[in-house]
Amino acid sequence: MKRLSILLSALVLVACGNDGLKDLREFVQNAGAGMRGQVAPPPEVKPYQAFNYDNAAGLPDPFKPRKQDMRQGGRPGLNQPDLERRREMLEEYPLESLKMVGYMQKGGVGYAVVRSPDGRIHRVTKGNYLGQNFGQIRSISDAGVDIREMVQDSGGDWSERISTLQLME
Repeated sequence: MKRLSILLSALVLVACGNDGLKDLREFVQNAGAGMRGQVAPPPEVKPYQAFNYDNAAGLPDPFKPRKQDMRQGGRPGLNQPDLERRREMLEEYPLESLKMVGYMQKGGVGYAVVRSPDGRIHRVTKGNYLGQNFGQIRSISDAGVDIREMVQDSGGDWSERISTLQLME
């Protein structure tokens, strides 16, 4: 019986001797063969060329704006709004702080009811101004107010921006 158990143990050990991973070991050994990383050469360094400012009398000053300033008698910016126009009451507040709280219609004309940050209620219609960016009401509906604002870029030109003031639920 003892011999039989030793024989069975030896037979089990011999059967476990071949783990069946020979092909996996070969793959791992050969997987990187022929693969070499290639690094692109660094870009060519161009020598520094100093700029001589002694001969730059005719060039524009890089520290001053290239467009003429309006205070110095330059041309007005493109699409400039009427800066001399008398400002309306709701132009004191940023557009983000105004709330549309209602809509009403009288004689076929739509009116928006707008609440200012100080809690006062205002009735506005198409053509009125509101917000701090020369916002003029283009249309009013029961859902909101469409506003055309004029904003100035760093070059002094004015561009149009469309904003909407939606009815608060």
